[in-house]
Amino acid sequence: MCQLLGMNCATPTDITFSFRGFSQRAGITSDHSDGFGIAFFEDKACRLFVDNQSAVESPIAELIRNYPIKSRNVIAHIRKATQGKITLENSHPFIRELWGRQWIFAHNGDLHDFRPQLSGRFTPVGNTDSERAFCYLLDQLVERFGYIEPGLPQIFSVLEEVAPQIAEFGTFNYCLSNGQALFSYATSKLHWLVREHPFQPAHLIDLDIEVDFSQVTVPEDRVAVITTEPLTQNETWTAFTAGEMILFQSGRPVQKAMTQVQRLIREAENPELKRLTRADEY
Repeated sequence: MCQLLGMNCATPTDITFSFRGFSQRAGITSDHSDGFGIAFFEDKACRLFVDNQSAVESPIAELIRNYPIKSRNVIAHIRKATQGKITLENSHPFIRELWGRQWIFAHNGDLHDFRPQLSGRFTPVGNTDSERAFCYLLDQLVERFGYIEPGLPQIFSVLEEVAPQIAEFGTFNYCLSNGQALFSYATSKLHWLVREHPFQPAHLIDLDIEVDFSQVTVPEDRVAVITTEPLTQNETWTAFTAGEMILFQSGRPVQKAMTQVQRLIREAENPELKRLTRADEY
């Protein structure tokens, strides 16, 4: 499956340090070499870079490793294809417009036979389960709120309800942002940490590189990093619980919820339990 990297910040910050380590997993320290992408928000819009080359070989990835683009919300993805050809249209993150903002989504996992009924407002360009899930999530938001933009807590509540429904079809770990905040959800593997004052040195796992953040930050800075596997060896990473959803804003978690996905996991491991549970519901 793929790997995710997200960043949510109190002040515009570059992601070069984290991306240098993360991109090594696209063929050097791991085998996620079927394309990559990264999106940097600037208010309502974003800069989106995608390539069907690996993040190790791509000249675009080399630019990202060395060009410090500052943003308050960033989502990156390195792909190990399970569904869909290795083409540009199947490279994450995916982008759509809703309520006058661009939305960015990247997924790690494999959804089996997930072919929801879509309204036509959001249509997949490629043929991945991930892009279908993104279109379905946005469809559900429009169905609940129409064309009047709700607040972040209202968006969170819908995502909290819909995510476990999608997770019934397989593994569903994702990062989603509209430039205001970053929503993240995990059914299997995702980790996060917050870097804030007083900042400490951090040493990458995938490269022998260390940065002393106390030398390159100010007290007002605060950064939340979300990733599939921890990126550094001397920081404390917190693992998501299966079924946990977290909303990050201004560089810290501001809302958390546990969905019913744990029940779905138990049912998947025990088909008889699933049959009995479904019978109880009707």
